[in-house]
Amino acid sequence: MLETVLLVAHITVLGYWLGSEFVINSGYRYVCRTASLPFEERNKLMDHVLNVDQHVRYALILQVGLGSSLAALYGYIPGGSKTAIIAGIVTVFWLGFVEFIHHNRQSPSGATFGLIDRSIRYVLMAGLVIAGVTALMADSDMPNWLAWKLILFACVMASGVGIRISIIDFYRTWTKIRETGSTPEHEQSIWHIYKYGTAILIGLWVFIAGIIVLSVWKP
Repeated sequence: MLETVLLVAHITVLGYWLGSEFVINSGYRYVCRTASLPFEERNKLMDHVLNVDQHVRYALILQVGLGSSLAALYGYIPGGSKTAIIAGIVTVFWLGFVEFIHHNRQSPSGATFGLIDRSIRYVLMAGLVIAGVTALMADSDMPNWLAWKLILFACVMASGVGIRISIIDFYRTWTKIRETGSTPEHEQSIWHIYKYGTAILIGLWVFIAGIIVLSVWKP
């Protein structure tokens, strides 16, 4: 029964994640294409985009927690219910940390906390790739389709980090617009950054599509 509930939640969170991505990208595009609006209004819209972006972070963390719990309960990774419980506890604390970072992102320590959060993701990405490759190359209880899912999920996370870095680049130009006003060069710069970030996002969707195919097909 618990496995079924977690599996339904796992699928639901995926829809929640993709929906949030569409909303964020649409809002981000609008901000980048409305140079005619006063900067204050555009900046408020961009703040809203960042608020919605939290939902993507929630979804990623929930997917990690739910996926780990399901893998443990199905016997693909060791620990059974104990591992599932630990995964649940870690998920709750990670969600709280990400929310803390969001509310303190403009504080002097905001950049440091953001770096810590990205570092956690780097470690997790490396761990997923190592676990996936090891399972593919060695005699493991983990099926090959799940091993490939881990590798693709690491690619999804890497795409998310790439988008985050592009947003940081966006704010460098955004600060110039706030301080010196909009110019064709500045607007072209943020539009180029938007297109670059969207290209990465398309790649992220492709990786997620691959994960869905593996989950359903289980080759």
